[in-house]
Amino acid sequence: MVIISVKKPDGDGFLYETTTTTSNDDLIAQLCEIWNARLRVRILAPSLRELGKHGPMKKIEEQGLDEVKEKYEDANLIKNEFYVADPSGLRTGNGPGHELAATLNRVADDAEQYCDKSQVQARKNLTLEEINDKIANMRGAVMMAFPMGLPEWDTIKLAMDSVDGLEGTGVGAEVMDPENAALWVAGKEFMKGQLVSDRLGKNEKTKVIAKLQKSGSGPPQREPAVSEEERKAMMAHYFKKQEEMKKLAESQDDDYLASAWADSGNMKRSLQGVGDIRAPGLR
Repeated sequence: MVIISVKKPDGDGFLYETTTTTSNDDLIAQLCEIWNARLRVRILAPSLRELGKHGPMKKIEEQGLDEVKEKYEDANLIKNEFYVADPSGLRTGNGPGHELAATLNRVADDAEQYCDKSQVQARKNLTLEEINDKIANMRGAVMMAFPMGLPEWDTIKLAMDSVDGLEGTGVGAEVMDPENAALWVAGKEFMKGQLVSDRLGKNEKTKVIAKLQKSGSGPPQREPAVSEEERKAMMAHYFKKQEEMKKLAESQDDDYLASAWADSGNMKRSLQGVGDIRAPGLR
C-alpha cells in the first residue's frame, strides 16, 4: 500500500493509505474528506468541553457576562442546579452536570487524540470511517447531555451537522473543496484524470510527503532542511559556543599552564610509570 503523509505548513498532518491504481481524483477527494473531518474535530472537541462546563451557546444578541447583565440590565437569567457562569459570556452557564460533562470530555479527548498529528510519528493511518465514528460518539454524548437538542446557532450543532457548519469559525478558511484542491509531491502536481502510479510509479511500498492545497496556488514551498526544533537547538548551541569563545578571548588568566595537558614532560613520566610520584610534602 502507498502511504501518503499529508503535511501542513504548521507541522500538522496525517497519514493516509491508498494504492497505485487509485485515480488521482478519488485520492484527492478522499484526502479532502479526512482533512475537513479533522477540522470538524478541531472545533467540536474544545466546544464539547465548554458545553460540559457552561452549557449551550446564547444567541449573539444575548451574549455577554451574566453578572453584568444582571447588575446593569436587570436581566432575569435562568440558572439550573449545575449553573457555572461562562467567563467568556458566550454560553448560558447551565451545564449538564458532572457525570455527563465527564462523558463529553472523554469522547472529545478520544476524537482529538485520534486526529492528532502525533499519529504520524506513531505510523497510524487515518480513515474517514474512524473519524466519523468519533464524531458520532460526540453526537451521542451531546444527545445524552441535552436530550432536547442544542439551539440552531450553537457551534457544536453547526459543526456536527456538516462541514458547511465550519463557515465563520476559526477553521472556516481551511475547508478544502475536492473540486478546487490540488495535491503536490516533491514539487510535482497529481494531475486529475490520471492514476497515482502515473506520478509515483507502481511500487506499492512507497511513502511520500504530500501537500494538499487549493488549486491555482502554484507549487508549495520546499520543506526546510531542518525542523524548527532542530534550528532552535542549533542556534542555542552556536550561541553557547560563541559566548565561550568570547570569554576565552577576554580572559587574561594563564591558569591553564598548571594543567596536566600543558606539561611537556607529562607524557614521558606516564610512559615511565612515574607520573604519580610527587616530591615530599607536595600533594
